[in-house]
Amino acid sequence: MHRKTILLLLGGIFIGLGAGVVLFYGLGLGSISTSISILENSEFLDLPEKGAPAPDFTLQDLQGRQLTLSDLRGSFVLVNFWATWCGPCRVEMPALQSRFERYSPDLRVVAVNFDEPQDTVQAFADELGLTFDILLDPGAKVQDLYRIRGYPTSIFVDREGIIQIVHIGLMTEKQLDAYLRELGVFE
Repeated sequence: MHRKTILLLLGGIFIGLGAGVVLFYGLGLGSISTSISILENSEFLDLPEKGAPAPDFTLQDLQGRQLTLSDLRGSFVLVNFWATWCGPCRVEMPALQSRFERYSPDLRVVAVNFDEPQDTVQAFADELGLTFDILLDPGAKVQDLYRIRGYPTSIFVDREGIIQIVHIGLMTEKQLDAYLRELGVFE
């Protein structure tokens, strides 16, 4: 490489690192205790909690059929909030599909997409071979009802419609199996 190219490359790296430091510390993200304190007092984190009834909703699936959450009582339900542009969502989808295939009909997987066009969602589902319920959430109304702030978010609901587990972020297969065991899907 030429010396000028190397200097430009190093300059770009230093500028990028500097911008990252400014953003990280300038936004207050560098102080974990401050961030936690702010988050603990935030009304934005009032996700549905363990022991609370799962808020009911009705949405359409990719074939235009309506699905109402309360109609699934009697089955264990994993409600997964996701988006096609979410890398961690894509990573965990095959595990959700595998557990759905293994434990259906006792386990229903209901994947609520974040306000994306039907053709985009359908292409994603086709690419990954997803056969569980994929629902469209126009205007993200159900996302708001559940106060979803990050993707993916998975909510495990027992046979009576009560939330038992809330997991925010990528779920490993080991975590998924532990949650399903805790829920009582398998012993």
